[in-house]
Amino acid sequence: MTVSSVSAPIGVGRAWPQPAAVLELLKPVTWFPPMWAFACGAVSAGIPLAGRWGTIALGIAITGPLVCATSQAANDWYDREVDAINEPQRPIPSGRIPGTWGLRIAITWTMLSLLVAIPLGMRGLIAVSIALAFAWAYSAPPLRLKQNGWIGNAAVGLTYEGLAWITGAIVLLDGAMPAMRIVLIAALYSLGAHGILTLNDFKAIEGDRQMGIRSLPATLGPQRAAWVLCAVMLLPQVVVLGLLASWGATGAATAIAGLVVVQLVQMTYFMRAPRERALFLSAFGVPFSVAGMMVAAFALRGLP
Repeated sequence: MTVSSVSAPIGVGRAWPQPAAVLELLKPVTWFPPMWAFACGAVSAGIPLAGRWGTIALGIAITGPLVCATSQAANDWYDREVDAINEPQRPIPSGRIPGTWGLRIAITWTMLSLLVAIPLGMRGLIAVSIALAFAWAYSAPPLRLKQNGWIGNAAVGLTYEGLAWITGAIVLLDGAMPAMRIVLIAALYSLGAHGILTLNDFKAIEGDRQMGIRSLPATLGPQRAAWVLCAVMLLPQVVVLGLLASWGATGAATAIAGLVVVQLVQMTYFMRAPRERALFLSAFGVPFSVAGMMVAAFALRGLP
C-alpha cells in the first residue's frame, strides 16, 4: 500500500467519526505513564493525602485522559500517511475517523485540558501548557520532534514522566516548588523513559525509513538500538538507587536493585531478537521500572 492510495480516507463519505474509533484514537492504554508519574509526584511531596484526593484525582485525569490523549490524537493526525504504511487499520487511515476530524479532536482536547487545569493553580496551569506545547511540537510541523529519535523520545520522556511527576508534587505543595531531590529523581526517570519509548519504534521501522522519521531502530538498526535502549533504561535506575542509598533510604535502594536485576534478565532474552521481542520487554520488563518509580516516591516521602 502506498501513501497516495490512502490520501483520501476510506470513510470519506462518513460525516461523523465512530465513537469507538474516537476512543481508539485517544488510546487509553497510553494514559497510564503520566498518570502514574503524577501520582508518584503527589506521594513524593511528603504532604498528607487526606482531604486532597479530589485534587489528586483531577491532576490524574488531566495528565491521562486529557493531555496524553491530546498528544495521541495529534500524533495520529500528523502520522496518518506513515500509519497508512505501518498500521492502515488505525482510525484515521482506515476512514473510521473521516476528513479533518482527527485534527478537530486534538484541538478540542487541547482547549479542554487547559480549561480543566485552571483549578490546579498558576504553576499547575503552566505545567499543563508546557506539556501541551510539547505534545504538538512532537508531532506537528515545523518542529515535528519525533523525526529525530533522540530528541523526540527525550521530549516525550520529559513530559510523560518528569513534568508530570514534578507537577504532582507542586499541586500537593500548594504551588511551591518541590525539593531538588524530588526534581532530580523525576529527571532520572524521565531519562529512563527515553529507552522505554524506543521500544515502540521497533514495529514501524520500514514505514519510518520511507517517511524520513529517524527513529533509533530505523537509523541504528534493531540490534544497536536495543543496546542503546537497554542502557538508557537501566543506568538512570542505577543512579536512583545509588542516590537513595546515599540519602539513607537503603530499603528502597535494595528494592529498586532487585527490580533492576529482573529487568536485566528480561533484557538478555530481548537482546537475542529485539525486533520480535520488543513487545515482550514492553509488556513484562517495563512494569518493573514503573514499580521502581513508586518505590522511589515513597522513599522521598520518608526522607527528613
